[in-house]
Amino acid sequence: MESTVTPSARPRVLGVGVDVGDVRAGALALHRRGGGQIVTLNAEMTMAARADRRLGQAIEAAELVIPDGAGVVWALGRQGLRVRRSPGIETARWLLGHAAAEGWSVALLGASPEVMEQLRLRLRQELPALNLVFSVHGYQQPADWPQLENDLLALDPDLVLVALGVPRQELWIHALAGRRHGIWMGVGGSFDVWAGIKKRAPGWMCALQIEWLYRLIKEPTRWRRMLALPDFFWAVLQERR
Repeated sequence: MESTVTPSARPRVLGVGVDVGDVRAGALALHRRGGGQIVTLNAEMTMAARADRRLGQAIEAAELVIPDGAGVVWALGRQGLRVRRSPGIETARWLLGHAAAEGWSVALLGASPEVMEQLRLRLRQELPALNLVFSVHGYQQPADWPQLENDLLALDPDLVLVALGVPRQELWIHALAGRRHGIWMGVGGSFDVWAGIKKRAPGWMCALQIEWLYRLIKEPTRWRRMLALPDFFWAVLQERR
């Protein structure tokens, strides 16, 4: 996956391009080329991109779009593409470990002040060699964002993980195109899990690719968001016909 895949050459799920191949190799190749944006695509984001032109454009422009959700993998399989699901939380955690081993500079942005504080403590214990040059929570005043962006860009980190939620994190990273270097990746609620505030689904649920059910049980208020799932599957079935 060393070569650059142009957006037009990507397989598409309901019109949204997604890369297939070794995700970790692709991320390292992206870093060697000077960096870019990684997007973790699932069914919910796919439907959101169809409804939100700005999000669709951000995903289209991203240098690496990985198949994060079981629905996306299923849809690719209907096209004859055998793709392994690559959960964003696992890819991002692997990148942190790689960054610690290789001496990359790392920046973290997002989540609540409490989560960020706990995350710093956890990472010091689990990855003592991590070169964490920037770690700021996401509950900033609108007037403070320009200076925050300037401070972050001045550090020129190798890896930036952003936990602002979809689509905010994708749109914000995309808006900084042309000014940023290194790998920039939206990670949703990963900081909460890494900080120990929330738990990820049990391994057997991950293996069965029903993490969405665990999240729904733990956070019933997500039910409105989950309505995108049947819409996604129906749209894929209709498209392939």
